[in-house]
Amino acid sequence: MDLDHARAVAVEAAEAAGALLLDGTRGEVGVRQKGDAGDVVTDLDLASEELLAGRILTAFPSHSVITEESGLLGASGGEWTWLVDPLDGTNNVAIGLPAYVVGLALCRVGRPVLGVVHDPVTARTWSAIQGRGALAPSGSRLSASYRPSPHGPLLAWTQGYAVSRQDARACLLKSALELSARRVLQLWAPLLQWVMLARGDIDGIVGYRAEAIDLPAGALIAQEAGIEIRALDGGPFEESIDGGAGDRSFVAAHPKALPGLLALVS
Repeated sequence: MDLDHARAVAVEAAEAAGALLLDGTRGEVGVRQKGDAGDVVTDLDLASEELLAGRILTAFPSHSVITEESGLLGASGGEWTWLVDPLDGTNNVAIGLPAYVVGLALCRVGRPVLGVVHDPVTARTWSAIQGRGALAPSGSRLSASYRPSPHGPLLAWTQGYAVSRQDARACLLKSALELSARRVLQLWAPLLQWVMLARGDIDGIVGYRAEAIDLPAGALIAQEAGIEIRALDGGPFEESIDGGAGDRSFVAAHPKALPGLLALVS
């Protein structure tokens, strides 16, 4: 498998989908309810998903593709699986907030080896190949920075769709973050938070029962930029998408900032 070629295909597809989304958000966006938890889906999600899946399966017809809206497409049970988030930040788009991205991850036997995140609003793309570093939009290597503040860390929070407002653990975690952090961002676009962490714009992310689709691409980019990810108890974070990831709860930060963040969530 030529991962450089796969990255080129993924970047081109993500940028094409981004152009579609950017053009679509200039007009009226068709929005409808998705499930019983107040989530929504738009016509743009579906159009972007169709474009991305079509390009991937054309380039790699033997691969599996798992999309946020349609589920499994193409072959199943193979070595290579693509995860497609056609519009990460749908709820933002639905209310006219220009904070959304496109995400693609390629996994080999369940583990991410390639990640691409594209921001249509700023026309910027980040990517990473496992063990080969992360690339900034300029093409230079991306390296996470550590800049501690006397006013506390700037953190981001993300949680899965199934987490209810009555979830006691989630409430305790968010309360601890609000009490100790300088700010806690909840952008409704986890992949955007991952690239912010990789760039050094924020100091850490705490995730609680995160979604499988929008986790691997961003997490791989952050890790290849120097970010470390741990389970909430400080143990290893299982990256596999094949059911071994537990509840996908984690803390992610620069290695120098990680001990303080783990102490906070404990």
